[in-house]
Amino acid sequence: MAKRIKSGLKRRRQNEVRRNRNRAVRTRVRNAIKVLRAAITSGDAGQVKELLPRTVDARAISVRPALPRTATPAR
Repeated sequence: MAKRIKSGLKRRRQNEVRRNRNRAVRTRVRNAIKVLRAAITSGDAGQVKELLPRTVDARAISVRPALPRTATPAR
């Protein structure tokens, strides 16, 4: 990107915000999956029942912005 062009500066700011959000979400999902896998490996059914909905929610939140608009697939 150009250093002084307004659109380039805006694009740079947007990319920074998106990168930080994606990084945080990706970390949250990875950690939730790791904890769930550890609980499954240990055989603790109670902990798995507690962690599974949280892990599914974290995964669903991570893909939410990537969902296509409703009109997009119809084209």
